[in-house]
Amino acid sequence: MPTGQDATDRDEDDTLLSDEELTSTLASLVAAAGSAGHSQRSRKLLRRAVHALRTSLENTERARNRYRALFDAVPDPVSILAEDGTVLDLNQAGMRAYRRPRDEVVGKNISVLNPDLPEGHLGPVWETLDRGGTYVIEVTNMRADGTRFPVEVHSANFDFDGRKSLVAVARDLSGRQEAELRYRELMEVVDKGIVVQDRKLQIVHINRAAQRILDTSENGMHAREELRLGRWQIVDGNGHEIDPEDLPPRRALRSGQVVESALLGLYHRIRKQMRWITVTSVPQFAAGSDQPTQVTSIFSDVTALKRDSALFDRVQSLAHIGGCEWDAVNDRLHLTEEAVRILSPAQPIHRLEDLLRCLREPDRRRLHAAIEACITTGNAFDLELQGTRHNGRSFWIRAIGEPDSAHPDVSRVTGTLQDISLDKLTEESLRLQASTDPLTGLINRDAILRELDRRLIEQENAGVAVLYIDLDRFKTVNDALGHNAGDEVLLQAAHRILAATNDRGMVARFGGDEFLVVCSLQENSQLAEQLADSILAAFAKPFRLGDDEFSVGASIGIAVAPDDGIRPQVLIQNADLAMYESKHRSRNTWQPFTVELARQQHDRLQIEMQLRRAADNNEFHLVYQPQVDLRRGHTVAAEALIRWQNYQLGELRPDLFIGHAETTGDIVRIGRWVLREACRQARQWREQGLGIVRIAVNVSYKQFAGDTLAAYVGGLLQEFDLPGSALELEFTERVLIEDAPVTMKTFAELRALGVILTIDDFGEGYSALNYLRRLPIHGLKISQLFTEGVPGNRSDVAVCQAVSAIARSLGLGLVAEGVESDAQRQFLLQLGVPIGQGFLFAPGLPADEFARRLAGMPVGRAAYG
Repeated sequence: MPTGQDATDRDEDDTLLSDEELTSTLASLVAAAGSAGHSQRSRKLLRRAVHALRTSLENTERARNRYRALFDAVPDPVSILAEDGTVLDLNQAGMRAYRRPRDEVVGKNISVLNPDLPEGHLGPVWETLDRGGTYVIEVTNMRADGTRFPVEVHSANFDFDGRKSLVAVARDLSGRQEAELRYRELMEVVDKGIVVQDRKLQIVHINRAAQRILDTSENGMHAREELRLGRWQIVDGNGHEIDPEDLPPRRALRSGQVVESALLGLYHRIRKQMRWITVTSVPQFAAGSDQPTQVTSIFSDVTALKRDSALFDRVQSLAHIGGCEWDAVNDRLHLTEEAVRILSPAQPIHRLEDLLRCLREPDRRRLHAAIEACITTGNAFDLELQGTRHNGRSFWIRAIGEPDSAHPDVSRVTGTLQDISLDKLTEESLRLQASTDPLTGLINRDAILRELDRRLIEQENAGVAVLYIDLDRFKTVNDALGHNAGDEVLLQAAHRILAATNDRGMVARFGGDEFLVVCSLQENSQLAEQLADSILAAFAKPFRLGDDEFSVGASIGIAVAPDDGIRPQVLIQNADLAMYESKHRSRNTWQPFTVELARQQHDRLQIEMQLRRAADNNEFHLVYQPQVDLRRGHTVAAEALIRWQNYQLGELRPDLFIGHAETTGDIVRIGRWVLREACRQARQWREQGLGIVRIAVNVSYKQFAGDTLAAYVGGLLQEFDLPGSALELEFTERVLIEDAPVTMKTFAELRALGVILTIDDFGEGYSALNYLRRLPIHGLKISQLFTEGVPGNRSDVAVCQAVSAIARSLGLGLVAEGVESDAQRQFLLQLGVPIGQGFLFAPGLPADEFARRLAGMPVGRAAYG
């Protein structure tokens, strides 16, 4: 056995070293490996130890980075707690939810986020977790400003750096509670009685209308006491007492199916009062359950219709209920006057066949089979049937029949026919309203999801295709011309898609400017592609709004079951992914879903995760592309272009990550970094005496959306002792329609600083001349989309001529991007464009290479400023 000292030595050896101790140990090993006091073999072993320890430290750091990336990617607030409730870590979603920075929470007790927790609240949590379970509780958390919000917290065991702890995920319940409140309010305003009961038929909720109909107190406890079964005798429409097990709520709970329109008589044993109601009981299932957890009964008071049996015939007429009796032996059918009026047949009805002729197939077969079963087995029936009257109008009836108990040989069937045409019409109208988009008249999102689910089931997940359609340039119309114009475009687009589809698929408006087409490929495997071509052809013709005419295209993604998904949501998601790829590539085309697209989507998610920390990790750098005097070849300015070198993803071009930054909002922080770095470089070049006139920086429209851009730029100019003319801000045409007072104020403040303002890629986007003439800008840049086609492409030549004319008429400077050949340079010179940039002169250059280029050539004069 080891001695006490041996045990102590062992415990000390097993203790994990901190990062500082590991670093110190590494330094000691490095020193020892280089010491001449050790043998060559010892130094070799020490060098191996140094390498192994360095590798371990690097792997540890990478593991921590992966942990942080995953931790902060979770959309719900997540905290890690020690055994005593101390917060060990908090993710980004938690900081947003609680409106606190991490250092205000980490190291503090969990009570800082939930001051209402009772003493010893962690006891039952750890008891559950130690048994291997997950602890779930609803509590109220607190933000930094003192406001509270309800959350559902899921806790599980977690090892945090070898320390026993738990991870707690909080889900905000504010939206659910608001929905429940609206649901309760809705129940209180309807004039139907509503009673919600659990599986033991204990009352969970009863609305005011139910209390009024049943004449109970509004006190909830009294109402529950008043509705005990022992206080009532319940009978059916014929006055026969009903067994409690046969009551509609119990039947609905037992069968899991809706029990519709049951007529009940409620006799209060104490008050000696009789009340008649028609009740429908609907079973309700909890998520993941195959058995109903509660039942909702909706009922109306029909006492007035049932009160006096002498008025029953009149009641039949008012309720559109007729009587019928069929003598099976003699095939004689007797109908009451109300029944004949309901059917309104072309010929008198004397036999069963005459009645069946009034119905449509397959309802004829259904009624005939039900009557035969009633005769042979004694089973009653209750059917909803559709037929046609002598004038060609259709009707719906509810046919109820049972064997005549007065005839033991079951040779007669008696029953009723109720006209439910109005109810069906109302039901169909409500169904259409619930499943129809009110603007376009197409079916809506919920309806197409149901239809897609049905088709996948019927066709066994094979041969069903989804076309996801998104309108190109719709936002341009909506923003520039207003929502009324946008609605008109959506309506016209819906009509074009319907006409192009031509009953070969089901068309739905999925939301916003997005449409869905679902079609079957069983008879034509190429139908999806053919429909896509037809839809794109339908959008080739310009749209008209009054006297205005403009183009709106469509980008389409296609996904086909089962290869691209066997569930509606997955199939639609993959079609959506293919649509975005189509839009990204060229627009106004279609793209099928591929596995490669799924991989690219994964890559995009990776980019977004890494992008959030890129600036903090110093992963960005700038390159500088010369802007050159087209006539003399002198460099007159530089455009700063951002590049991203990520340790996982390698070097990424702006077109791979700027769009993600725009979507996530990271573009504002990245844009600030670019402005600072460009100003710092401009200061350095000036100190080197290189004489560069100006650096151009691209600015996102989101940076204009706030009111701090001008102040930030002014601070940078002051910090680096630069004149405003040393900085040029390039923005896209999207800023033109952001005609908010803040945007106009920002332009004016930047101009007052002397900063040069330029519209980049002019002609690609909105080209709203009405806005252009009102903004205090200095120049325009012709997009390389147009310069690449000159002088051979007539359309590109026309666009360049138009942009040049606009610039001259407004007194604006002009720069052409994407100049790659001398033929383009000569064309632009003849057009009067003084400045160009592109690969003909140089790509984006590192700062030191750009400086060497400047040092070896004269610097020209800028085109404007």
